[in-house]
Amino acid sequence: MQGPRLALLQSAALRQALLFFTAAGLLVLLILLSLRTGPVELTNAQVLQSLWNAVTFADIQGQSDWVIRELRLPRTLLAVLIGAGLAAAGAVTQGVFRNPLADPGLIGVASGAALAAVAVIVLKDSLLAFWVAVMGPLALPIAAFLGGLAVTLVIYRLGTRNGQTQVATLLLAGVAINVLTGALTGILTYMADDQALRSMTFWSMGSLAHGRWPEIAALSVCIILPLCFLPRFARLLNALLLGEAVATHLGYRVQQAKLWLIAAAALMVGAGVAVAGMIGFIGLVVPHLLRLLIGPDHRALLPASVLLGASLLLIADMIARTWLAPADLPVGLVMAVIGGPVFLSLLLQQVKHSRG
Repeated sequence: MQGPRLALLQSAALRQALLFFTAAGLLVLLILLSLRTGPVELTNAQVLQSLWNAVTFADIQGQSDWVIRELRLPRTLLAVLIGAGLAAAGAVTQGVFRNPLADPGLIGVASGAALAAVAVIVLKDSLLAFWVAVMGPLALPIAAFLGGLAVTLVIYRLGTRNGQTQVATLLLAGVAINVLTGALTGILTYMADDQALRSMTFWSMGSLAHGRWPEIAALSVCIILPLCFLPRFARLLNALLLGEAVATHLGYRVQQAKLWLIAAAALMVGAGVAVAGMIGFIGLVVPHLLRLLIGPDHRALLPASVLLGASLLLIADMIARTWLAPADLPVGLVMAVIGGPVFLSLLLQQVKHSRG
């Protein structure tokens, strides 16, 4: 029995390694393609030269260098960071709640972050003036993180009884939270002046067009730090697949670890929403597709989600920039077009599976 079992494990490990290196190579190619894509045609040599200039902190040299370093490179880095963070947050959320439909957007986490971000935008000169003065450029990301974290904890509290997560309660609570936060966001939108209203309208559709280096610096802290410590919880997430009681018997501090994981997911989603607005479905689509390809082992699922999430948002952003050029479509709308059919497919699979 050891021979076939060992061969099976080696086959799974080989498949995971192959997918990991393929995803890493795909991401590098997409980054280069994203830097080349746009109204101004550029060569690979110009792109590589600009990247070298950026790494060595050289002065901007010519139009092509300016286009890449001031326009396309910030946008590309935003897509990589936000796509990676949303996909990792989706994998973590689904692992903690043990449900493949527990996307941060579906259960209201992104809506809670959006409500807090809109509150800062609209009330920054009145009720939240002190908050903005104290927090400075981090006022929006931190507020969005706190909004996402508060909603996550409420959802977790409502959907969990005696250590067991009730999927139906979880999803229904998410629908209710989405409705409530949407209504409060609407009230704040009604209170906004014309300039803030225009900004929020485009922001709510999800866009990577307005990110600059200060936002990227703040976003890097909020996303890269959680990504660095998530692998430590991969075995715990695997144990949770067998149930919280089993994970506890295996020696894990389940409740404490779940709070850390929920906070990490809320931080990544909140920071992404604060900078780029509402971009849905990445946290739902990417982990689900990867489970079909490499299985539920979070030691491989988490890094693969980071790579594929970044790649998917890069592809969506290139479509947004070129589909109706010179118009720049909000990338959140492009992701909705891609993710909507996939979500319906997941629902149909769940219904088919439940009927046997």
